[in-house]
Amino acid sequence: MEVDDDNSPSTSISVPDGNTTVSTSDNTSIQPTAPPVVTPTAVPSIAPIPAAVPSIAPIPTVPPPLVINPLASLSGRPPVLKPPVSQNGEVKTADSDSDHEDDGRATGGEYEISEESRLVRERQEKAMQDLLMKRRAAALAVPTNDMAVRTRLRRLGEPITLFGEREMERRERLRMIMAKLDSEGQLEKLMKAHEEEEAAISAKTEDIEEDIEYPFYTEGPKELLDARIDIAKYSIVKATARLQRARRKRDDPDEDMDAEIDWALRQAGNLVLDCSEIGDDRPLSGCSFSRDGKLLATCSLSGVAKLWSMPRVIKVSALKGHTERATDVTFSPVHDHLATASADRTAKLWSPDGSLLKTFEGHLDRLARIAFHPSGKYLGHSRSVYGIAFHQDGSLVASCGLDALARVWDLRTGRSILALEGHVKPVLGVGFSPNGYHLATGGEDNTCRIWDLRKKKSLYIIPAHSNLISQVKFEPQEGYYLVWSGRDFKPVKSLPGHEAKVTASDISEDGRYIVTVSHDRTIKLWTAGNMEKENDMDLD
Repeated sequence: MEVDDDNSPSTSISVPDGNTTVSTSDNTSIQPTAPPVVTPTAVPSIAPIPAAVPSIAPIPTVPPPLVINPLASLSGRPPVLKPPVSQNGEVKTADSDSDHEDDGRATGGEYEISEESRLVRERQEKAMQDLLMKRRAAALAVPTNDMAVRTRLRRLGEPITLFGEREMERRERLRMIMAKLDSEGQLEKLMKAHEEEEAAISAKTEDIEEDIEYPFYTEGPKELLDARIDIAKYSIVKATARLQRARRKRDDPDEDMDAEIDWALRQAGNLVLDCSEIGDDRPLSGCSFSRDGKLLATCSLSGVAKLWSMPRVIKVSALKGHTERATDVTFSPVHDHLATASADRTAKLWSPDGSLLKTFEGHLDRLARIAFHPSGKYLGHSRSVYGIAFHQDGSLVASCGLDALARVWDLRTGRSILALEGHVKPVLGVGFSPNGYHLATGGEDNTCRIWDLRKKKSLYIIPAHSNLISQVKFEPQEGYYLVWSGRDFKPVKSLPGHEAKVTASDISEDGRYIVTVSHDRTIKLWTAGNMEKENDMDLD
């Protein structure tokens, strides 16, 4: 170290292996002088750096020497970093291991960015790009209809859907694709796809407007038209008679509706088990009373239907013809013919003596239920739905199925006029009340719902059972009870006795008998304990 005593104090430090001189001055401008040539043999005392010098010892890896202009710091400007200069004025090149280790550090006035800093900067840039992309995407107009989203994706050359992708996810993917195209300057492609989409929609609309010059309908056979006309004529007469009867009962001072309802409920409350009979070797699936109550029909999973005489439940005949299990049986409302449905995809019409009259084919899957139109001329059998019932006027039919819906259809036009939503699980049973405006449904959610067709909504929910309800039926005369009270829908009577689930039930036309069949293979007949109560109305 050399110290010069001048008027202006200064300090100069020479490092033998760095060729760097740093000078400071307070008042005068001092130009750095060329460093003296130092050879290793000329300075033997500095080669072994003593441990007592704290400022020199901890510099095993000194960065390449830099020349700092002290005047720049005094003037307020940042110091200028210059590469080291050798004695002959040439820039010194790295020729040692330490120089190779420092490769990539600041050269030409630039600093090296570490790998960690570079990764952080890349993450920040990516986050900023994502933010800008999301802002751009939020400003774009994206279709809300899923079919329109699929169409737009197809026109952009993207997959219309990905595995497990939901509608909102698909719409968000389209939004990001559109934002990316916008950021890449491919607006022409985007606008072209949009124009093609609009042109296709407008062309489709024009085609529809040109094609539909008249109301669209599917022309059916003449037999269907004749049947619809016949049903319309029949239903008008029946509806007129029902309304006149209702008005007469309302206006007649001698009619005591409450007393009549009380009598019917007392009769139902006195039901007791009168008879139990083994119906088949296999579980029973359906039952039905004849119109006069003198015959009872049952069917089973063996595919055989049987006729029984009432009230002793004595076997009369067996109806064999189905090749698969029988799913339902019903009597005609105007004569003693009966119909059966089966998993062999056919329905069969039988005479009471067991003769097969006709086989109805055409279904592609098993039949679940079967019912006669009130006129007795038409059969309705269901597939993919589990319940069917005709309105007593003959103008409407109700169906229910695995979609948790019950539908009401107008037979005169063939259209669905009402969809009843409320059940949370499949609906298995449906039935009209004789009053003409109440409809009952039962399903796998263990509830029975009463619907008011006038208000088009659920009137009452009956938490009926601890298991599914497969069938519902109103009392056939006035609909005063449906196993529950039709006035306030409170339980009237519980009919225990079966050892397995009850699959079907029916009520005789006069309301005196209720029959139930079960998977326990038994037929159980329930009758009022005191039939003298039939005279209560006359005594009142």
